[in-house]
Amino acid sequence: MDTGSHLLFGGTLAGLAAALYPPAAQDGTLFAAVLTVSLSGSHAPDLDTFARLKGYTAYIRMHRGVTHSLPALPLWPLLLSVLSAWGFGMWAHLAFLYGVGLAAVCFHVFLDWMNAYGVQCFRPFCRRWRHLDVLPLFDPFLFALHSAGLLLWMLGGIEAGRVFLPLYGLTFLYIGGRMLYQRRVVQRIGRELQLSGTTHVIPGLHPLRWQFVLETGGYFYTGVVRGAKVKVLDVYAKGSGAEGAVIEATLATDGVRAFLGFAQRVHVQAAALGDGYLVQWRDVRFWHNHQLPFGVDVQLDRDLNVVSHSFGWRKKAWDPPFV
Repeated sequence: MDTGSHLLFGGTLAGLAAALYPPAAQDGTLFAAVLTVSLSGSHAPDLDTFARLKGYTAYIRMHRGVTHSLPALPLWPLLLSVLSAWGFGMWAHLAFLYGVGLAAVCFHVFLDWMNAYGVQCFRPFCRRWRHLDVLPLFDPFLFALHSAGLLLWMLGGIEAGRVFLPLYGLTFLYIGGRMLYQRRVVQRIGRELQLSGTTHVIPGLHPLRWQFVLETGGYFYTGVVRGAKVKVLDVYAKGSGAEGAVIEATLATDGVRAFLGFAQRVHVQAAALGDGYLVQWRDVRFWHNHQLPFGVDVQLDRDLNVVSHSFGWRKKAWDPPFV
């Protein structure tokens, strides 16, 4: 999810910790240590964002990869809990601080798994991208719920247990409900379109509005689901392969290799352009406004030498899809 949401959940996890462990609610120094571990643990896996300084290709290879992997899950809280216990003089509570950090890191990865972008959470055993397509990058309901809970606790003087235990119960009920509804959306698409293939859905900010892409043997169908209505908006042919040599010449490009390591519904087309060719690689999952904004453009000369290439999003950050 987005950075703001992760940090907010770090704050409410600290409140939950205070509810479950009375010494944390009674000792201000201990609670400061808990809050430090919870906030930093809720953000730590996304430190891979610094790979963006080396360019988008490095970022797409690193983001939600090693820092979100199985070995990272216990290592992040170990580092954070030791630093916090040392900084606040709370060695007697090291095990509890470690548990708080582990919960924060695991909840971060869990929420990323819910997103359509996905996460490589089973590395090093499997490098496959996992995504459950349940929550958008920013979920208005969860953000409002946790913001209200945090404010109620801070300003209302209500006991932590009476705020955060119901809050997290409602959080997981909401996520479970969205998972069930997402399955119904996928089934509805298949039933309405009567096409055999693989369907990906992208959740919108509204819980009843979804985008989808359905891949069959020869086509990609993109469209929207609005409540009970399913509507196809565009159909993309996979191509005949007639310009295979032109497309193949781009495979050695660093950006294309990084793209193919991440993309799952790949659409590629080549066209003559001036004194050369333009090859466009796109992931159809992330369509927007009848366009395919995520991918790589590679320009070749007539001898099929790479002249230039660009990799990334071709949409505004506030435009859907929110991944």
